[in-house]
Order: sequence, then C-alpha cells, then structure tokens
Amino acid sequence: MSITPEVSSTVTPESGSDGAAPGVDDSTSKYLLSLRGISKSFGPVQALQDVDLDVPAGQVTAIIGDNGAGKSTLIKSISGIWSPSCGQIFWNGQEVQIHTPHDASQLGIATVYQDLALCDNLDIVENMFLGVEETKFGVLDEIKMELATVRVLKELAVTTVKSVRQKVGSLSGGQRQAVAVAKAAMRDAKLVILDEPTAALGVSQTAQVLGLIKLLASRGVSVIVISHNLTDVFEVADRIAVMYLGTLVSSGPASNYDTASAVEMITTGSSSRLASPYSSAE
Repeated sequence: MSITPEVSSTVTPESGSDGAAPGVDDSTSKYLLSLRGISKSFGPVQALQDVDLDVPAGQVTAIIGDNGAGKSTLIKSISGIWSPSCGQIFWNGQEVQIHTPHDASQLGIATVYQDLALCDNLDIVENMFLGVEETKFGVLDEIKMELATVRVLKELAVTTVKSVRQKVGSLSGGQRQAVAVAKAAMRDAKLVILDEPTAALGVSQTAQVLGLIKLLASRGVSVIVISHNLTDVFEVADRIAVMYLGTLVSSGPASNYDTASAVEMITTGSSSRLASPYSSAE
C-alpha cells in the first residue's frame, strides 16, 4: 500500500494568539516549498548539511553549484528518492513527510531527471501515459490519450513535433525534453524540478526549453532548475540558490547576482560582491 504524505501535528501549537492554523509554520506559509535544516549522510560522507531553502509559487528557482556540491542529493530528497537524515520539509506551510516518489507526486511534485526517463521505442502518447494509461471497457482508450497529449503540447506551445505518434527515439534533444516536461505538467504538477534541462542541446533547442520553463512559471507552476550553465540560469531564474560542499551558502532574487559573483560563490563558497548572502523573496 502506498503511503500518502503525512501532515505533522508537531509543527506549531494547536492554536496561538496570532490565530495561525494548526500545523502551519508562519515562516514558511508564504512559500510553496520550504526546507529547514535538511541534512543527508551516506555513512561517513555528509552530502547535505543544514540546508534551508524557500521556493515561492509561480517562480523559477535555480540551484547552482559545482560537481559534488549537493544539488542532486537535494532534489532527490525533495523528490522522495532519498529520505533526509534530518530536517523538515514544508508544503504550503505544513510539514510533510516525503518517503517515496509517490509521496512527492501526491503533493504535486514532478521531477525530470537528466536522462528524461523516456522510452525510445514508444511514441509520444505512449510515453505521456506510461503507467497511467486511460482505459475504456477494459481496453486502452487511444483516442482520449491522444487528444489529451495534443492538448497539453499545444498549451505548452510545443509546436515542433510533427505527430504525437512519432517514436520518441526519432525526436531531437529539445523535443525529448519538451515531452518530458509536458508529461510532468500533465499530472497537474505544482512544482516541476528540472535536472540540467539544457545539457547537450543546441542553441535553438535550448531556447525552446527555456521558453517552456518561462511558460510554466507564467501559469503559476513553480520550477526548480539545476544547471551549470549560468547564461541559461540568468535567462529564466527569478531566484538563485548556491550550493557549496553540501551547504547552501547563498539564496535570493536573481537580480542580486551577476556572473562574477555566482562563479565566485560556486568556487569558494562566498563572495565579496554580495552585501548579504541571503535575502527574502519579496
């Protein structure tokens, strides 16, 4: 039996003088997702250490850092691949427990990893509904699935695909990325996490994927982007969070950063160019 994400009853008192709802943390209630003190160790290796991160609704948050900085471990902790060793995860201000990818999916978190997890031998429709196929009278409802696929791709302005019955193996890198994102969006995701979405893509394909990210945010979907490409980061990000050796060393509006300060923080963990390493989402 799958486990539905549980709401903790120990986040705040039953009620307070400020009238806060039970189970709601005021410091996180204005964010879609908040992490507090998230740590993760693998034996003697400390992959994450006391990470605090806030992800506002309808904004693009870019997480940047060098290889081994903890970016992948962090998103896998959010996605339910690994459970944090300690710390709290808040969803709309309420503490939740995410133990499995199903738990994350139930909340509305969809993750598109770098390998995209698409089946090259299946067409776009079959990939979009893989594992959640629509049926009618005990057989696949091909028409319903095809119409839904066409609708979602159209809503996301994915116009370069000739037919939704094309095998995914015949698609370009940008088209494959678009299909993977559309698959996540079709599940009514409230937060889409993209791991290196423009890696190994050409200029036009990169522009297509970045446009898709902006479109998701404009429709109220929160997006977390993991990327080494700072040009892409500054193109789409509303907020930037910098990881260094398993710790979050800086976060704030993208306007607080430039390429030089970002590179300095990625490589040294600090920057003399920033007055404050942290600032609010306002």
